[in-house]
Amino acid sequence: MTATRLETLPYRHVLTVPATGSAVRIARETTELVLVECGVGLRHPSTGPALLILSELVTNAIRHAAAVTPMITVTYAHGPGVFAFAVHDRHPYQPPLFGALATAPGSGLATVAEMTTGLGGTAVTRGDADGRGKSIWITLPL
Repeated sequence: MTATRLETLPYRHVLTVPATGSAVRIARETTELVLVECGVGLRHPSTGPALLILSELVTNAIRHAAAVTPMITVTYAHGPGVFAFAVHDRHPYQPPLFGALATAPGSGLATVAEMTTGLGGTAVTRGDADGRGKSIWITLPL
């Protein structure tokens, strides 16, 4: 997949949820609605993996950042042939997305990176300007 500048994709939705267990379900259901609104059917081959990737990222934000960030934000963007989403929290740690084995315990981000690249997508971490938070952006071709 050629690199897509996220700034060029129109933002469709921003979801902010409390950093609690229910956030995973809410984010998944919202993602399904956004995908349908963008014209991507729930039977599209990228839908299932996108929902799994999103669930893992929201779960990680709850598990590792909830103590310092009471809210998690999911941003969705869509353009011709591409769907992107980011999970944002205000914890300063920026975990590596690549390099860990996907089979190792606690390797959710390695699984995310492996699934994303396997679909021809990209995964990047972008730190907040103040260094006190980050977004993990996933871009998938459609």
